[in-house]
Amino acid sequence: MDRIIRNNFREMSDVLHSFIGDEDNVARIKAAATMMIDALKNGHKIISCGNGGSMCDASHFSEELLARFRRNRIALPAVAISDPSYITCVGNDYGFDQIFSRYVEACGQAGDVLLGISTSGNSEDVIRAAEVARKQGLKVVVLTGKPNGRLTGFCDVEISAPPTRFSDRAQEIHIKVIHTLVQLIEVGMGLADEDDADAAVEVDADAAVEVDAKASAGTEVRNGFRAGLASMS
Repeated sequence: MDRIIRNNFREMSDVLHSFIGDEDNVARIKAAATMMIDALKNGHKIISCGNGGSMCDASHFSEELLARFRRNRIALPAVAISDPSYITCVGNDYGFDQIFSRYVEACGQAGDVLLGISTSGNSEDVIRAAEVARKQGLKVVVLTGKPNGRLTGFCDVEISAPPTRFSDRAQEIHIKVIHTLVQLIEVGMGLADEDDADAAVEVDADAAVEVDAKASAGTEVRNGFRAGLASMS
């Protein structure tokens, strides 16, 4: 059991290091956050969707915006497509490949942002939602578990976890990306200070992650991931 526990955390640490070591990933997170901030500042909303664990991540992202993350603040308009009665209705009447696209067709407006999450990068229902979203003038951000899947052709920004043998590593990257996006949104909306978003994380009496309060957005992204890495050291 000890070996399994240690190997899991070491492997996750390696994947995190690989992800944040790629400057393109930092740039993509910044681009996604900027799209979301612009949408919210202009009175639009963020719609999110995914299957299984990715639906849980989509719901997690929405509740962090609707409720709160680290500090009390105003609610931000976000919704996850996760209502079971709606999903089973559309799945039964039209097909499960349309469960997300029908919602986007009905509720998505030009200027909104769709966040689609798919560890395979090939989920048909997420692809159809992205396709409808772009036709209706929404921006599309996707989180995937490997680059250049079918979703790549239907998005404005793709943030892809390093390819690994199993999807759980991608899901762990995705939740960290989601938390980082929420932090960047709060700072960009003027709802949190950079000090709050980049708060030092003390691991033990002799180790802490030091953060410059005047960091750029790129540094904010890196610091969020490094804090996660430090907590596993």
